[in-house]
Amino acid sequence: MTKIPYIPETAPFTLEQRAWLNGFLAGLLANGGLEAPLPASPPAPAGEPLPILFGSQTGTAEGIAKRLAKEAALRGFAPQVLALNDHAQANLAAAGKAIIISSTWGDGDPPDNATDFWSWLKSDAAPRLENLQFAVLGLGDKNYADFCGAAKKFDARLEQLGARRVIPRGECDTDYETAAKNWIEGLWEKFPASPVLARAATNGQVASTNGHSTPQESGFGKANPFPAKLLKNVLLNKPGSAKEVRHYELSLAGSGLAYEAGDALGVVPVNCPALVDEALALLGCTGAETIAVDDSPTLLREALTHHFDLSKPSAELLSSVAARAPGSELAALLAPERRDDLKKWLWGRDVQDILRLSSQPFSPAELAPLLRKLSPRLYSISSSPKAHPGEVHLTVSAVRYESYGRGRKGVASTFLADRIGDADCVRVFVQPSHGFKPPANGDLPMIMVGPGTGIAPFRAFLHERQARGDRGKNWLFFGDQKSSVDFLYDEELAAWQKNGHLTRLDLAFSRDQEEKIYVQDRMLQNAAEFWGWLEAGAHFYVCGDASRMAKDVDAALHRIVETVGGKTADDAKAYVAKLKTDKRYQRDVY
Repeated sequence: MTKIPYIPETAPFTLEQRAWLNGFLAGLLANGGLEAPLPASPPAPAGEPLPILFGSQTGTAEGIAKRLAKEAALRGFAPQVLALNDHAQANLAAAGKAIIISSTWGDGDPPDNATDFWSWLKSDAAPRLENLQFAVLGLGDKNYADFCGAAKKFDARLEQLGARRVIPRGECDTDYETAAKNWIEGLWEKFPASPVLARAATNGQVASTNGHSTPQESGFGKANPFPAKLLKNVLLNKPGSAKEVRHYELSLAGSGLAYEAGDALGVVPVNCPALVDEALALLGCTGAETIAVDDSPTLLREALTHHFDLSKPSAELLSSVAARAPGSELAALLAPERRDDLKKWLWGRDVQDILRLSSQPFSPAELAPLLRKLSPRLYSISSSPKAHPGEVHLTVSAVRYESYGRGRKGVASTFLADRIGDADCVRVFVQPSHGFKPPANGDLPMIMVGPGTGIAPFRAFLHERQARGDRGKNWLFFGDQKSSVDFLYDEELAAWQKNGHLTRLDLAFSRDQEEKIYVQDRMLQNAAEFWGWLEAGAHFYVCGDASRMAKDVDAALHRIVETVGGKTADDAKAYVAKLKTDKRYQRDVY
């Protein structure tokens, strides 16, 4: 029997290239194309190493890093994609080149999978990096004061350590695709391809756009969202609640989309027709006027409905209106030292509020470049594909409030709640998470903290573990305002408790008693058992508000490790850091 030749793992090929070559050789032999083992051929030249490190809270930065790695491989590099916390594998002190792509969360903080990297980079123990050429791309949201704050910190510190910046730091807003693409094209001008290695890597077949190789995409995804039919829209709160949380079930039949418990669903929203009418009235337009959207002529009503964000004024719009109204309160707030005052002033104000400050109306052509693009919203998926094949479930709070004499609505949340009926569809795509998954080992225990809509991924986790037949213990901390009207999925959780699938359920309803109680308080009240679960190998998950809840839960975790674990503050910090490194402490926060 002829032995099938194969490409060894030590050969200088990427994983994809080696798999293709092994498949080709096996197929050739199966078809009679090989009568004997192939003679040894000279090894292909190895590409220049190129570490691509990402800091990603929702998976966007990780996705860009992986796409960039594909381009790098086609250009003859040997890319290595790593989370920033795994920087030791890249050995930046010895590396010649490196690319960092990172989002920001909280008050300019690094994402969870970049916190250890930042602690190392800013410490006195960080090495000199004179041999390193680097480039940093930041992802952020201009509505937050410290826009791309983590990327700015990384970029400045790398320069302090002697590394050489090869291209100015890129900064991308929520509508990041064009800015990221332009930055990457500029990067390749500084990191040119090796023609010989590029030909070896692609076998002469390189897809190119504007002279730059790019991976090809097909099917439904972010660039081509799937029109999903709404199957269910159920109000979870009972009468008397101050909240409006809804459970949605969408059909993925025919989409080809696949997701895992822990992933997010991107929803492409549509602006409220009444809000569009209001904007048109301020412009003195009918909506039948034509403007350019991505270089394509588009009716103004269509552009304001589907393409532009009317809820969040851009910095460019603020500056333009202030220039037309120099004596306005807004103009005074644009001074750099009044950034915090501007942030407070903008809360509850939308594009229409800003336009009203200008005595001279904007023409559609003037206004269009000053508006932000209407971006997809990401929601934690609350279902398991194993338990609900062909469907995806969401748990979303509809945002409605009064501000400055006008009713306000969350763009995507009320689009789902009010305007998706039997005839309409909602355009969706899957946003994979990184690491935010139930334990692969079904025997390991799992602790979940998810107040309010933070319960969404943990409903998915529990369905997933039940469908897999996992035997590991499950502990959920859930909280909201009032138990009588805000106990989301109460019947489902009670059934899981009864059959033993949900081992423990600790509840914190803040307004059921005079003194408010939160999930972190329940953690501390059960500190000894909590510590016992951690020591037994439990994975710990948190989902929900990043600015307060997640920080309070993290502080409670450190306190438990200190008090029950008998550790010093520094040892507790190291213990929690080890949980993160081992992927046993994961957060889905926003």
